[in-house]
Amino acid sequence: MITTELLSDIVNQAVKHGATEVEAVGVESTEFHAEVRLGEVEKLQEAASRGIGLRVLFHSRQASSSTSDVSPQAINEMISSAIEMAKLTSVDDAAALPYGDELALEIADLGLYDPGVSELTTERKIEMARFAEEAARGADPRIANSEGSACSTTESKTILVTSAGFAGEYRGTTCALTVAPIAKVGGQMQVSVWGDRQRALASLDSPEALGREAARRALRKLNARKVMTQEAPIVFESSAVEELLGDFFVAVDGYSIFRRASFLVGRLGETVAAPALTVIDDGRMRGGVGSRPFDGEGLATRRTVVVENGVLKNYLLNTYTARKLGLRSTASAMRALTGAPVVGFSNFFIAPGVYQADEIIASVKNGFYVTEMIGFGFNAVTGDFSRGASGWWIENGKLAFPVEEVTVAGNFRDMLRGVEMIGNDLRFRGRAAAPTIKIDRMMISGE
Repeated sequence: MITTELLSDIVNQAVKHGATEVEAVGVESTEFHAEVRLGEVEKLQEAASRGIGLRVLFHSRQASSSTSDVSPQAINEMISSAIEMAKLTSVDDAAALPYGDELALEIADLGLYDPGVSELTTERKIEMARFAEEAARGADPRIANSEGSACSTTESKTILVTSAGFAGEYRGTTCALTVAPIAKVGGQMQVSVWGDRQRALASLDSPEALGREAARRALRKLNARKVMTQEAPIVFESSAVEELLGDFFVAVDGYSIFRRASFLVGRLGETVAAPALTVIDDGRMRGGVGSRPFDGEGLATRRTVVVENGVLKNYLLNTYTARKLGLRSTASAMRALTGAPVVGFSNFFIAPGVYQADEIIASVKNGFYVTEMIGFGFNAVTGDFSRGASGWWIENGKLAFPVEEVTVAGNFRDMLRGVEMIGNDLRFRGRAAAPTIKIDRMMISGE
């Protein structure tokens, strides 16, 4: 069992062996995964793991090591290995632990642990997956097959102790349910994957609701076709905007900024987007999948406004990138057992607007409603964006016919400035969330 006392002892030992600064992290987790296809159980997996990670600094030289063996001998070997490796690395003046006044003073209860998740029986998890698939298959005769449904749960404990005086731990749970029905008409088949992931069981969409929604999304893709290459307004469904957020994060990641690998370098305080657009990363959201009381370096998490009414207010930073840029960390450090902390987002979202999704679609005379994006095509340095997409063509404010095998392209500079309408349909199904948005014009490459 990994405890705060054990990690404190490891930190003290590392200091006695010559390390100038030390971080020790411990993680214990239990993961369960059940897959059902056509009503039959295809896979059951359960895994319990534990591990200790150690990062040591030796006069601005750093290295890390880890072990899953908590015996005294294994811990001593981990400490010796990390310190010896650190002595061989090059000096990096930005490599350091956070200042003492930055560290979290208390461990806030953010509602991250739900005993209802840990109490779910194997039979109930299988039943949830089966109910979701049955709801999808029973929604319409055109749902001809299924790629299956899955229920996954995790229960974890994270402990962090540093030589700067921080010690904290928290527990968390997650429960996820996904379903992938296949719709068929004639010789054409379409699959849609839909799901939900939450900290608390009560927050998870019901298996039946998820199954019906997955079926609806598969059915609406039937009889899709290409459209002519043209420039037109684009409406991105909320789930597609979440993928855009993933690309935008790369552009505000502190590593991209100090390496001058982002089109947003040097733009703090400037207008980079339409006045209606506000982007937030909130590590304190109660019950959020990405929430935690402290980040990977022991800083109290916070709500960070990245873009406010179109103005770039903050990059997302850990201690290292903050020092490289002469700024303060935004408590965005993420870490694994080995390696230095990286920058990550917590609960990253676009603030909702005032429009119904139907209103946004109705505002378009001739354009593209994007419901899915395919592949990768974002250059953070230039802002150039190009992704495969599918969805529906809009004619006179109504969804006219399904579209597939086209590409939408533009530049993030223009896309951010071109946001014309933002929906009120924000819903978290993981760590990133967004409402429906409309962008004035983008290039659509088809026939």
